[in-house]
Amino acid sequence: PKVITLKFANFFPPVAKQTLMGQEFIEEIEKRTAGRVKINYFPGGTLLTAPAMIDGIIKGIADIGYTNVDYSPGRFPVTEVCVVTLGYPSAWVGSQCMNDFYQRFKPKEWDVVHPLWFNSCNPYLVNTAKKPVHKLEDMRGLLIRAPGRYGDVVKALGGTPTPTTMVEVYESIAKGVNDGVFGPYETLKTFKFAEVAKYTTVCWQIGCETVFYVAMNKDTWKKLPPDIQAIFTEVSGMFREKYALMWNSIDFEGLEFAKTKGVEFIELSPEEASRWKTAANAATDGYVKDMVGKGYREDEVRGWIKFLRERTDYWTKKQIEWRIASPTGPKEMRPESILR
Repeated sequence: PKVITLKFANFFPPVAKQTLMGQEFIEEIEKRTAGRVKINYFPGGTLLTAPAMIDGIIKGIADIGYTNVDYSPGRFPVTEVCVVTLGYPSAWVGSQCMNDFYQRFKPKEWDVVHPLWFNSCNPYLVNTAKKPVHKLEDMRGLLIRAPGRYGDVVKALGGTPTPTTMVEVYESIAKGVNDGVFGPYETLKTFKFAEVAKYTTVCWQIGCETVFYVAMNKDTWKKLPPDIQAIFTEVSGMFREKYALMWNSIDFEGLEFAKTKGVEFIELSPEEASRWKTAANAATDGYVKDMVGKGYREDEVRGWIKFLRERTDYWTKKQIEWRIASPTGPKEMRPESILR
């Protein structure tokens, strides 16, 4: 039989866990199709950069691509609800919720590709250089790197968001152009932010996360024989879970690296966390207003939010029940509780 050759593009560096796991996905597909499918891998933006990824998949420059919705602002407005529903305690919970959301609502904006799975990073935390943030009032006047919807959250918390690109953040904090960055533990190691940001406010309670996705070109998908489509669907289900667990684990690495750099971690008291959640709701309300402006009904948009919050509660209970450790979330999720 003729071998089907596909191209898989990914913007993560070749050594990143996200990239290495993509290689495992390729090997699993090739193994299960007994060599009928061969996938050439292009990590590190060598075929398509992150911002060019979605158009590259649609045009067939890549048959499969891995990126996130932030790189195409306004392209996936319905899915952006997953960023602003605020409340995921971990990457694992966020990933489950994002896949549930897609399966339940099947937003038309995804009809241009064939999504294989969704996953999320860990909750965004406030990382600052000189001023520790113990309470909401401490956010006032701070310039925090947070583009798009994350910027809306920072604004709701009282900070001033800046759109600095990720690769320029380190220097911008070192030079005092930005006071800090809004991002998960993982970035403290990946981008070495722990060298310049000395305080991390662990505000997972507002649970702001990024929507990552792996998608296939629509025509490529349609041309695959049904048995190979079935293999892709099954293997994608496996890797959806593997990626959710991997994102949880890389946050531990960021946390450990930050400890070696002497970063001070500030946990919010239950009362303070409740204040942050209330303040952050302004970002969710802003999203609802935006979507109503685009012609969606308010009750429909609020329905998406309600669904995601219910799924968050459901999966949070499951993560605790199944003893899956993450560095953020209620104490029952932290390793010290799980290892007891």
